[in-house]
Amino acid sequence: MAFAITQTCCNDATCVAVCPVNCIHPTPDEPDFGTTDMLYVDPRTCIDCGACADACPVDAIYEAKDLPDPLRVYADLNAEYYADKENVEISPAPNFHVWAPTVFTRVIPSDLPSLDVAVVGTGPAGMYAVEDLLLHTSARVTLIDRLPTAGGLVRYGVAPDHGSTKRIGESFARFHTHPRVRMRLGVEVGRDVTVAELAARYDAVVYAVGASEARRLGIAGEDLPGSLPATTVVSWYNGHPDVPPNAVDLSAERVVVVGTGNVALDIARILTADPDTLDGTSIAPEALACLRSSKVREVVLLGRRGPDDAAYTTPELLGLTRWTDVDLVLDAHDPAVLAAVDTSAGKAALLRGIRREAIDWSESPPDGPKRIVFRFASAPAEILGDAQVSGLWVTRNVGEVAMKADRVIRAVGFRGKPVPGLPFDDASGTVPNSGGRVAGMPGTYVVGWIKRGSSGGIGANRTCAEETIGALIEDAAAGSIGRGTLRRPGSGRSRLAALLGNR
Repeated sequence: MAFAITQTCCNDATCVAVCPVNCIHPTPDEPDFGTTDMLYVDPRTCIDCGACADACPVDAIYEAKDLPDPLRVYADLNAEYYADKENVEISPAPNFHVWAPTVFTRVIPSDLPSLDVAVVGTGPAGMYAVEDLLLHTSARVTLIDRLPTAGGLVRYGVAPDHGSTKRIGESFARFHTHPRVRMRLGVEVGRDVTVAELAARYDAVVYAVGASEARRLGIAGEDLPGSLPATTVVSWYNGHPDVPPNAVDLSAERVVVVGTGNVALDIARILTADPDTLDGTSIAPEALACLRSSKVREVVLLGRRGPDDAAYTTPELLGLTRWTDVDLVLDAHDPAVLAAVDTSAGKAALLRGIRREAIDWSESPPDGPKRIVFRFASAPAEILGDAQVSGLWVTRNVGEVAMKADRVIRAVGFRGKPVPGLPFDDASGTVPNSGGRVAGMPGTYVVGWIKRGSSGGIGANRTCAEETIGALIEDAAAGSIGRGTLRRPGSGRSRLAALLGNR
């Protein structure tokens, strides 16, 4: 009986590395890697060894016969991925890896002193970079984060009811106490120390500062009270210290979430969940107390495009459609949307079984169980209201409509914020770089969303970090960093400690 990968797959490809028969795809060197929603086990070649399940950092892999009822569909999803993959070679016998002499493709000259490297950011991108440095070099690493708690996106961005996904933080935390790692929490670059000061004290500095700013809709009324970015809501229920406990007011009956990505689904799920099911998770206590007194009865997921083009991943949508806490409704306003659901073989097909309703958006949500409504082919044109949000004007394929709503949450993506002292491309929200090397700043590197934009989940940062740290190692081998030309006596970490102590 084969194994199967399920909803919480983080795509970091740890399972690929340990599979003895090459039955997990796409692999990091295949074109589909980074674009598929998850990785898949080929049941035809899996030898049921369980190595992948042991290695998975988020407990996403089960033996197919042991799949819990809500996850049984993943046995078929794994098999279906290979149904039309003619390019995936299937051998009648196990396709064991061919062992060959070890080849070290990244080598730092032995006469080069150990590097002192600062990594700014303790989220997945930063920690994958730290892992690569510790495994492939003798570098001493100083981890810097502006927050008093390490974790970044894992701690403050993953929904509290996704405990398995958050568990990858345990894998990262083992490096916090590594003998070559020193933590500097509560230190903000640009406030407590400058980019130039870090560059003068370390052989290399890797910035993994993420993309913490919400993209804007660019429509009238966007800044009205009652209109919130998704970053505020996610930070609120995760207890982020930048967001006060009263940042989200749940006195509204209808909340419209503009966007259909995984974050939008997370928000809809948390706002309509039975608070008792969240008790015992990592949710902020103040947010849980607010949910217990919430008046929210309906959350609308508003998508500009059709259901097959929605940004959420198949596993996240599948998890929601099998969730029994709330009613799911498809707004039947557009015949083209209904036709796509009825005929599609893609994401839209997952909505085929949910109830359809022609909704009068001028009315308040109906009495009864809480519900989540999907409305596609509807672009927000204006957020309505005088001193407070009262509704949303949307354009659609078949006309326009005003939707009554007291809260609007904007979940249309994220972008990076400028770091004082680093170049910044305002159009893309990233630091200009080539393979992780910051343009015009030798010894300075970027990794993660600040490098490539807000695309890819947690696991995508592993290959991203490999590229960046590979560039760093190449530069050290070439002698362009790490030769001590700008360094004063003493390690970078001790000199940073002295600088911060003086301040």
